[in-house]
Amino acid sequence: MVAPTAMQKMAHPDGEYATARASAAAGTIMTLSSWGTSSVEEVASTGPGVRFFQLYVYKDRNVVTQLVKRAEKAGFKAIVLTVDTPRLGRRESDIKNRFVLPPNLTLKNFDGLNLGKLDKTDDSGLASYVAGQVDRTLSWKDVNWLKTITPLPIIVKGVLTAEDARIAVQHGVAGIIVSNHGARQLDYVPATIMALEEVVQATQNRVPVFLDGGIRRGTDVFKALSLGASGVFIGRPVVFSLAVDGEAGVRKTLQMLHDELELTMALSGCRSLAEITRNHIVAPWDPPRVSPKL
Repeated sequence: MVAPTAMQKMAHPDGEYATARASAAAGTIMTLSSWGTSSVEEVASTGPGVRFFQLYVYKDRNVVTQLVKRAEKAGFKAIVLTVDTPRLGRRESDIKNRFVLPPNLTLKNFDGLNLGKLDKTDDSGLASYVAGQVDRTLSWKDVNWLKTITPLPIIVKGVLTAEDARIAVQHGVAGIIVSNHGARQLDYVPATIMALEEVVQATQNRVPVFLDGGIRRGTDVFKALSLGASGVFIGRPVVFSLAVDGEAGVRKTLQMLHDELELTMALSGCRSLAEITRNHIVAPWDPPRVSPKL
């Protein structure tokens, strides 16, 4: 599946339009970022396709309600609640570059709410925007609140521990995305592949668990599935391929990952996804395997 990545028109003029079309052509799910440079309505206008909407919780809950209702109306199938960004990590490149959106682009979902622009600052424009708009008191109570305003399933993104996974299940989430936000929130957090199995075991098969981050090859997908993931989300590869060749680039990336996974399965003796098991991989934390004495 395609992870939520913001401001895609900075990579290519077609931005989220191209990603939506490529995802639909591949028969997979696109997750639209709250901070997309195309709105939920614009992405829906690209044609059929299964889409999720990624959500940040703003201080103004009316803004959140409006976004969720618009996503519902546009046919989106789930809300992906990002839970690892009550504050923005220290992104030093953004600070050094005094990052703001180019003047021809806005955060399109917020245009009608007068919240679509990042103001120039002596710091990062995005960091200032997040500090001013995103609610840093985000808690599990907000999951309960979201469930009262929408019938859409709530998937939480940004879980890295068994403890949080159990709490998420207790609050009735429909799924968990193991994610470290592309390792851009906090230095030294574990790679998501390292945290995945712990989270899967903690949920006891009560909700699907997905992996976000670090997927570059079909073999990476295979490893995630072996460790219990129900699926994976890819972010950077989509943006890279979008920058190179727009919609055609994203299509090619998704096809490459599909073909590499299929080949890995064939060479591992797996005729179906159901046949991929934990026994197909050796993880760094596994005890040494001892060959039987002949």
